[in-house]
Amino acid sequence: MNREKRREIFERLRADNPEPTTELNYHSSFELLIAVILSAQATDVGVNKATNKLFPVANTPRAILDLGEDGLKEYIKTIGLYNSKAKNIIATCRILLEKHHGQVPDKRKDLEALPGVGRKTANVVLNTAFGQPVMAVDTHIFRVSNRTRIAPGKTVLEVEKKLLRHVPKEFLQNAHHWLILHGRYTCIARKPRCGSCIIEDLCEYKEKTEP
Repeated sequence: MNREKRREIFERLRADNPEPTTELNYHSSFELLIAVILSAQATDVGVNKATNKLFPVANTPRAILDLGEDGLKEYIKTIGLYNSKAKNIIATCRILLEKHHGQVPDKRKDLEALPGVGRKTANVVLNTAFGQPVMAVDTHIFRVSNRTRIAPGKTVLEVEKKLLRHVPKEFLQNAHHWLILHGRYTCIARKPRCGSCIIEDLCEYKEKTEP
């Protein structure tokens, strides 16, 4: 895909949704971090249902530590892998208090040192909480990047690096949100909704569906 076509794609996505953001509910960088940890192999809707009950009770590292692992599980038990996630969140809260004065760090190395935080989670926090032009590649973005040929790659890291290289700088801050939303609602896994896609004529997917 050439540079002009990529630019037009992001021009259209921006025109359609000028201020995209995550669908996770949060009011602080810490709430976002916890929500993203919980979102692994879970839906944003499911995570929001849990955190809408959890955060009014405990939305700081100290408050969640005070809940304890068993207390935390009561709030998140509707989410997949809640046992391991509760363990990781408790450990993360302890590290935040001991090493970061209870604050969420804004450096990748420090974020990835937290239990339950991998590269994708770190990228979401860096981008959404701290405004850094990084690219968190999930299954939706991986699919959209390969289907459209915006940034084809065989691995998540390869797609991430290509997106950082090829997405025009003015769109980098919001590109993650545009692509994930496009994959979630239009370029869906089983049968993409090509007939209602605003970038269909620019997309290089060879098996487009009929409206």
